[in-house]
Amino acid sequence: MTIQSEPEGLDPSLGVIMNERRRLINLAYRLLGSLADAEDVVQETYARWYAMSRQRQEAVESPGGWLTTVASRICLDLLGSARARRERYVGEWIPEPLPEPAEWTDGRPGITADPADRVTLDESVSMAFLVVLDSMTPAERVAFVLHDVFRYSFAEVAEIVGRTPAACRQLASSARRRIRDAQAPATPAARRAGIVRDFKQAWEAGDIDALIGLLAPGATATGDGGGLVGAEPRPVEGAERIARFFVDRASAVPGVTILECTVNGQPGLVARQEGVTVSVMAFDIAGDRITHIWAILNPDKLRPWTTR
Repeated sequence: MTIQSEPEGLDPSLGVIMNERRRLINLAYRLLGSLADAEDVVQETYARWYAMSRQRQEAVESPGGWLTTVASRICLDLLGSARARRERYVGEWIPEPLPEPAEWTDGRPGITADPADRVTLDESVSMAFLVVLDSMTPAERVAFVLHDVFRYSFAEVAEIVGRTPAACRQLASSARRRIRDAQAPATPAARRAGIVRDFKQAWEAGDIDALIGLLAPGATATGDGGGLVGAEPRPVEGAERIARFFVDRASAVPGVTILECTVNGQPGLVARQEGVTVSVMAFDIAGDRITHIWAILNPDKLRPWTTR
């Protein structure tokens, strides 16, 4: 392949390095559950790369591997301090929700986000999956995501997390068990979308009985306002309590439009008031019943959902 010469003074490796950006965003989001934090990690990773001399950069055999290692270690450090930060968080913490890539904005009306900042949506970023990841130890999470999602060898994972390959294998195995224990039998995508649509219609109609019929008896609904907007400080549990809560909330906040959307690759709902996204709801479904609802109201987590 013929490579055009770069203008004098321009780093010839710039294109190669910047092409890693989307993969790093994908990795950091899965490790942290926050797009904002993932962007900060990638920015810091690149800052460290360009802080090196050209001679040191050229000595790196695999720039992509170097960037992945640095980004993963930054994420590992952040995960280690996340527990303390969560203790200061007001109410429940839910991972940051993501829309369909084509619908992303950068938080400014009329401005579409850089494609390199968009996370590839698959089952490893479903809200249910991210919530389970968040229950893991930092080392478990990093080992599992790097090996099972991004297919790094345990030898490579060991170098990143500072453990032996055997220890990393055990960490990933433990994480895998957590995922397996939390997973519900798969419900076909079309059926999932239909159940979410039925929930929306029953909610709009204020039909408590219909809502109860769509919810598993032991269902939970969790809200995340981050102390910036009103949200229940603890999960609401039980089908009837959830149904009444949603109907009461709808009557207390007039002028809200509920729309079907895709949240982290799964059917979900978005609530808008005067064109502004005020809540994004993700669902977990087992069979024909909703088992979990996650409602993200914290405006800091809704940047990619800003309407154009």
